[in-house]
Amino acid sequence: MHTYIYNVQQVSMAVSKTRAKLVDVARQLFARNGVNETTMNDIAVASKKGRRTLYTYFKSKEEIYMAVVESELEMLSDALDKVATENISPDLKILKMIETHLDTIKLIVLRNGTLRASFFRDVWRVERVRREFNKREINLFRQILIEGKEQGLFDVDNVDILADILHYCVKGIEVPYIRGKIGEDLDDKEGWEYVARIVYGALGHKGRKTEE
Repeated sequence: MHTYIYNVQQVSMAVSKTRAKLVDVARQLFARNGVNETTMNDIAVASKKGRRTLYTYFKSKEEIYMAVVESELEMLSDALDKVATENISPDLKILKMIETHLDTIKLIVLRNGTLRASFFRDVWRVERVRREFNKREINLFRQILIEGKEQGLFDVDNVDILADILHYCVKGIEVPYIRGKIGEDLDDKEGWEYVARIVYGALGHKGRKTEE
């Protein structure tokens, strides 16, 4: 029985490893050559897995493209989860969540070369993949707001609505942030002081210096 379970686990790990390799190879090709210019055969050759193996995991280029987007969003989700578990005050944590979201999404887009155009151009395709991530981020914001309210730091009437608003506000400034269009004449410290004023104002909190 134990041998059977061990073998099943080995197979499962091998499947996950193969799929992850295919996704990473596809991401690199999409970034270098563009999504439209990359074929399933290109991915099969570059991964050294063969077309049969590739089609076992992904039925089309659209499917593997979505898997690439999902894997990139997983990086963002992991970064936010890490912040959410830090032992810091909720008012500092909410700012760090926003900063981490924007900096991580910028890193993801910029590291993907020509793929960055697809992230912007194919916003509705990408949005389908983002739905689950959106729910997770909103839930993290909600938890931090509840914590801050319980500690008397935030004067918030409806935590659910404010968590939604925070998420969509941050999401809405991703593109200008990535392109460096926000606070062009401000250094990072001054820029984040403005962010703190806006966020703390919305939370009914007097605020504190962002470097604490």
